[in-house]
Amino acid sequence: MSDITIRRATADDSPRLTRLVRTSGAYRGDYAAMVEGYQVGGPYIEHHPVFAAVDGGRVLGFYALLVDEAELDLAFVADAAQGLGIGRLLMEHMTEQARAAGLDSVRVVAHPPAEEFYLRTGAVRTGTVRPTGRIHWERPELRYDVA
Repeated sequence: MSDITIRRATADDSPRLTRLVRTSGAYRGDYAAMVEGYQVGGPYIEHHPVFAAVDGGRVLGFYALLVDEAELDLAFVADAAQGLGIGRLLMEHMTEQARAAGLDSVRVVAHPPAEEFYLRTGAVRTGTVRPTGRIHWERPELRYDVA
């Protein structure tokens, strides 16, 4: 990692964040339906705390925290940037932001292949979320304690 910084995302980042979601290798095969047509829109970015890990002009990853729901809504790292510690940096930043917002914990409904990542970065498993809508598989439910 060279000069990676984490900054607040803006509406102008919408195309890059959307592309990151739609091209994620973790969402191929059976999981592709979750991101098909998905858009990280400008109004969403402006309304919620969305932070991007950037190196120069390149967005390497991002997360979105829903403060009112105390939930991590989105967390993605570009396939080419996986294994560089960017996800860990983003989760450390997210827990700092959650703490600053007065939250005690942050809920995560994880993509099944990402569960181990969340556990390695300090989350604890709390249960399972049953399939609904386009999602035909159970998802792990986890929690980061931030207080």
